[in-house]
Amino acid sequence: MTHDLRRRTPMDKEIDTVKKSEYKQIVELWEASVRATHHFLKEEDIRYFKPLILNTYLDAVALRCMRDDGGKIVGFLGVADQNLEMLFIDPQYRGKKIGKTLLQYAIAHMEVKKVDVNEQNEQAVGFYEHCGFETIKRSKLDSLGKPYPTLHMELKK
Repeated sequence: MTHDLRRRTPMDKEIDTVKKSEYKQIVELWEASVRATHHFLKEEDIRYFKPLILNTYLDAVALRCMRDDGGKIVGFLGVADQNLEMLFIDPQYRGKKIGKTLLQYAIAHMEVKKVDVNEQNEQAVGFYEHCGFETIKRSKLDSLGKPYPTLHMELKK
C-alpha cells in the first residue's frame, strides 16, 4: 500500500516517505549528524549503533524525510507510538528550519507527543524546549543501559 504522503511545508519543501532502498543513505546522514552533534559519544558507540539503526531501528518506525532539489535526503525523522524516536539533519543543512519543519509535521500528522533526548545533547534539548516540549522525567542511563542520561520530554498541553 503506497500513499503519496508529500505535503508542502512553510519552506516550500516536501515531506516525503523513505524507501528501504534509501536506508544506507539514511544511516550515512545519521552518522554525519551524530558526529556533528553528539560529541559525548565514543567511537565504539557509533560503531555499535550503526548496524542497529540499519538493520533494526529503521524498520521499527514510520520514516519521513526532506530532500534537497536534487532528491538527496537532507533530514529525516522516525516515529513510533506517538514518540519521536529519531530526528537527524545533514550537518550542511543545519539552521535551515528542516528539523523544525519535520517536527511540526510529525506533531500535526503523526500525532507526536513525546521525545527522549540525550541530556548531553544540549542543542537538541534547547530545540525541543523551544518547540514546546518539557522534561517530565530523567533517566541516568539510555534505553540500552549505556551511561548517557536521557531526558523524557512531552509536548506541553
